[in-house]
Amino acid sequence: MSLIRYEYADGCARITMTNPDRGNVFKPEAGEEMLAAILRAKADSARVIVLAAEGKYFSVGGDLAGFAAAEDLGPFILELAEGANRIITELVRCDAIVVSAVQGTAAGVGFPLAAAADIVVAADRAKFSLAYAKVGLSVDGGGSLLVHTLGLHRVLRLTLLGDMLSASEALEAGLVARVVPADELDATVDEVVATLLSGSPEALARTKHLIRDVAEPNPESALRREAESISALGGSASGREGVNAFLEKRPPSFTR
Repeated sequence: MSLIRYEYADGCARITMTNPDRGNVFKPEAGEEMLAAILRAKADSARVIVLAAEGKYFSVGGDLAGFAAAEDLGPFILELAEGANRIITELVRCDAIVVSAVQGTAAGVGFPLAAAADIVVAADRAKFSLAYAKVGLSVDGGGSLLVHTLGLHRVLRLTLLGDMLSASEALEAGLVARVVPADELDATVDEVVATLLSGSPEALARTKHLIRDVAEPNPESALRREAESISALGGSASGREGVNAFLEKRPPSFTR
C-alpha cells in the first residue's frame, strides 16, 4: 500500500500522506516515498509544492512501535532521522515554494515537517507538539531550527515541558500564515497556491533563498547534530524506557 500520493497539475505538485489509520506515522517506507515524491516534483519543475495529509492527524511523528521492535534502536533511529533530514533539506533548498496544509495534529517529526514549508496554512483545530523528551528522546527533522520562527524560550517550553502549540498560538508566533475552519482549509490552500503561481517564479525562488539563508545559512549542520543526538538517546536505557512506557501506556521511569 502506498503511503504517499503524488499529483501534479499546472505547476503545482501535491504530496499527500495517505496512512490515516496510523496517524500518518513517519516510518522508513513513508520517508522513502515522500523523498521520491519531492524529487519527482523537482523533475516536473513544480513551482509550488503542497504538503498535506488525510485523516485526523497531519502526522503523529515517528513509528514508536517500529522503534520498540528494532533490534538495535540507535542505528535504526539514525537511519530514520537521516531520511527525514534529506526530506527537510530538499524542501528548504528547492526553488519551489512549499505550502503545508495542516488539518490536524502535527507531532514529533510531523511538526518540523509542516514547518519546513515556506507558507503554513492550518485548520483551527490543528495542534503542534515537540514532546520528544516524554519518550526519552531529543528533537529531530529540524525541531531545533524552530527557534528561528518561534523563539528560544517558546521552543524550550514546547520541548522540555511537552506543551502543545495551538493553531491560534502558532499564528500569533508567526509560524502559521492562515488559520481557517477545517472545512475551508482546502479552498484557502488553493487561494495561496493561485497567488504563488501568479507571481514570478525566479523572483519567488530567489526571495525564498535569500531570506532562508539569513535565518539559517547551514541547516544541514543542525540536522546532523539532531540525528546524532536522537540516535544516541535511542540506544540508551532512557530511550528504550521512554518508548516502551509510551506503548505500554504507563508513566516512564527514567534513571541516570
